[in-house]
Amino acid sequence: MKQIVTGILANVDAGKTTLAEALLYQSGELRHLGRVDNGDAFLDSDQLEKKRGITIFAHQANLHYQDLELTLLDTPGHIDFVSQTESVLRVLDYAILVISATAGVQSHTRKLWHLLKEYQVPTFIFVNKMDASHTHPQTIIEQLKKELSPACLELSLTAGQLSSTLQEQIAVQDDQVLGDYLRQGKLNNETVRKMIQRRQIFPCFFGAALKLTGIKEFLAGIEYWSKTRAAATSDFGARIFKISHNVKNERLTWLRVMSGSLQPKQQLLEGQKVNQLRIYQGKKYQVTQKVTAGMVCVIPNLTATYQGQGLGIEADGQNLHTQPVLTYVANIGKYDPHVCLKALKELEDEDPQLHVVWNTESHEISVRIMGEVQLEVLQQLLQERYQLNIKFGTGKILYKETVTDSVEGAGHFEPLRHYAETHVILEPAPAGSGLIITDECPSEVLAPNWQKQVMFDLHSKEHLGVLIGAPITDMKIRFVSGHYNYKHTQGGDFRKATWRAVRQGLMLLRAKGKCQLLEPWYHFRLEIPTQQVGRAISDIQQMKGTFGEPEVGANSNLQILQGSAPVKQMQGYVKTVRNYTHGQGSVECTFDCYHPCQNAAEIIKRAAYSPTHDLANTPDSVFVPNEIATHVPWNEVSAWAHVPYQNEYKNGGYHA
Repeated sequence: MKQIVTGILANVDAGKTTLAEALLYQSGELRHLGRVDNGDAFLDSDQLEKKRGITIFAHQANLHYQDLELTLLDTPGHIDFVSQTESVLRVLDYAILVISATAGVQSHTRKLWHLLKEYQVPTFIFVNKMDASHTHPQTIIEQLKKELSPACLELSLTAGQLSSTLQEQIAVQDDQVLGDYLRQGKLNNETVRKMIQRRQIFPCFFGAALKLTGIKEFLAGIEYWSKTRAAATSDFGARIFKISHNVKNERLTWLRVMSGSLQPKQQLLEGQKVNQLRIYQGKKYQVTQKVTAGMVCVIPNLTATYQGQGLGIEADGQNLHTQPVLTYVANIGKYDPHVCLKALKELEDEDPQLHVVWNTESHEISVRIMGEVQLEVLQQLLQERYQLNIKFGTGKILYKETVTDSVEGAGHFEPLRHYAETHVILEPAPAGSGLIITDECPSEVLAPNWQKQVMFDLHSKEHLGVLIGAPITDMKIRFVSGHYNYKHTQGGDFRKATWRAVRQGLMLLRAKGKCQLLEPWYHFRLEIPTQQVGRAISDIQQMKGTFGEPEVGANSNLQILQGSAPVKQMQGYVKTVRNYTHGQGSVECTFDCYHPCQNAAEIIKRAAYSPTHDLANTPDSVFVPNEIATHVPWNEVSAWAHVPYQNEYKNGGYHA
């Protein structure tokens, strides 16, 4: 039997969960057809989802149809939860993109399409709510070709064959296929399957999920046109895509087996074995004794697992493309801050884009999130799960920092009966690459067990910059050298030395003016009446944004402007556009990337951040000359260091 894992993606209100419900009902897995608006949809099982009428968490269901065994992963539709959707993309064979016939391609649809391209996920398109639309399917296909890809085609079979016109439309998507088609005069259906799998064709289907219209044909289409992804090896490999906690407070690790197999009692991580394997169907599950390549399962009570983690021979996934751009301070009032922090950290464990920060100096808790809906859901989760009625302040822009030059940083930690020294090289990395950490320390310089400790310490901390104390990004940390004392060194010593090495390197670069403040930018799509284009261009220029040539919109009276601009400048612009176009215009914003901050000096001055007074992130070191612990300032560490510097680095500069 063909085994396929597919995720269902859509903009809010496109009918994504309704489609999942219809597929399960049509295949016989459900006896009753639930509805989102009635709060009885099979996959919206969380009480918070029932209240809000939207999917907030990814859910699993399984169905059988003819020769197809299909695992469905229903994903959140709101843009504030797109990081959970992105995590699911890493484990899919195919995606189902649901588009509302009445709304068409929307901002979030484009965002999802971009992510599907980034992760190279083959995609079936289901155009829903055809019963509420007077638009002909061919008109919708033309819009999809314009907005998404020219390869969006309605694949309908007649007596098991595609029409000659459709075969030609498919063949022109690939030069080699076109050559074969012209020589043979026909297109093999297996060739079409391979083209779908290579994302050269995007099959489109039409229907109305609520009325079960077109559902049987869609299921048959997935069964006929999909192919099982063959595992490259029999060795075990898996990818984690979700962490959750159930009502019994069990920590659940969700994963897809990419190759090999997994059984209870099998060693999975250092010191951790598989205690149980579960296959979930909505909120219920069955225990199984073995999962094989292509299956999705849940393991309860693993610790320290995380979304995107690779297991066995599978490597960790790349950093998520979606990033939070706003930060909010929690007003915890009468509550114990440690209780609040524990609750938020548990929620952070589940949501890859919820970042919880504890300021050791001000004793403040802040959260970094995608938007206001995520904040509202966060407050409700705190109330319902932990009985914490926490309020949050006004959202502020989340700045970041990077470096524009290279340096070797050293950290030394040697109070009495302790010893460790670490050397790292900090280098600029490509924009959007995040923080890259590599181990380049020879084993003859430092034993592998200590190297492993250093790498763990580098990964376990969010490294802050030295301009305003914002998170570091687009930087590479190369661990190049270190030293230990066989008698006095303990594991925690390298943590102290390693973190000091990174900070000392940053301070050396700050002294040279080689640290840079970054601010987030949005990509925008502005659709406005033609007579308002001049006003819009003037606004974007005042924001110091960029834009391309205006394009004609779906309505000839509207023009489309696309470009990017600072998030700070775009705040409130949705309302501004609505006002000056009298409700006829709209603006769609999605996170683009981080750029050098336009008013960096003003932001740095206002922050009044002193990196040498940030004791939790000190750049200074501790040495013990003559058995007396001595505090050595960051700018003097190179003269005290025990480990030789790399040839090209010394005192923060280059030397021959």
